[in-house]
Amino acid sequence: MERLLSIQIERLPEGVYLATSENLQGLVAQGRTVTETLEIARDVARKLIEAQSKIRD
Repeated sequence: MERLLSIQIERLPEGVYLATSENLQGLVAQGRTVTETLEIARDVARKLIEAQSKIRD
C-alpha cells in the first residue's frame, strides 16, 4: 500500500538536511544530501506505519 505524505526538508546550519512531516508523527530523518534524506525519510515512514498498524491489530 502506498501513501502520500507531505515532507518538509530544511538545511541546517551544520550543512545537513532534516526531514519532518506533519502528517506522520515521529518522522524525523537527517542526511547529507536531499536525496539521501528523502530515502531515509521513506524508510522511517515505512517503519512507523508498520508499527502503527501492528498496534491497531
